[in-house]
Amino acid sequence: MKKTIVIVDDHVLIANALSSIISKFEQFEVIYTCEHGVDFQEKSKLKGMPDIVLLDVSMPVMDGFETASWIQKTHSDILVMALSMQDDEASLLKMIKNGAKGYMLKNIYPTELENALTILVKKGRFFPEWASNIVFSSIGNVSQDANDKVKLSDREIEFLKYTVTEMNYRQISEKMFCSPRTIENYRDSLFEKLELKTRVGLAVYAFKNGYSKD
Repeated sequence: MKKTIVIVDDHVLIANALSSIISKFEQFEVIYTCEHGVDFQEKSKLKGMPDIVLLDVSMPVMDGFETASWIQKTHSDILVMALSMQDDEASLLKMIKNGAKGYMLKNIYPTELENALTILVKKGRFFPEWASNIVFSSIGNVSQDANDKVKLSDREIEFLKYTVTEMNYRQISEKMFCSPRTIENYRDSLFEKLELKTRVGLAVYAFKNGYSKD
């Protein structure tokens, strides 16, 4: 029996193109498409839930983050594969936090898409090499308890919470009413204290230890 798929993407041409491509796959079939999360909620009541949701990250009305979170809370057995135009670190982490089991870019070839879906079903997750290298290598370095061994200042904790957002460092400095240089100092201090090297590592640490703005 084929695994059923719903595509949630506000770009109708992209959704239709994906549907056409997937129709040629032996193990998968698209049962309907939606333009945003609310559209999916409404159509699923009439047409049923799929095995897999291919979910655009950036959409109006109800975006990929909100939709993934809703699916995780109400239908946790559904496999969510996030779709994005860019390899954005903040979006990747937030989608994983909200329950996505996979993440891929829209510029992949049909054979790569079929392979990604096959792995998603077989292993319960699929992340391309760039995502796996960034995120899951970082997770191994942030297993310590935030209150154990490492002493963080209140301002470092405040900055740490902002690392899980999509704001850049300049925007964070504005939120924290300080200079970009001061933000760099907080970042470098946390890199040293936590033995990390990237913002992704800081964000994963924040997620695992309850430091989140959400």
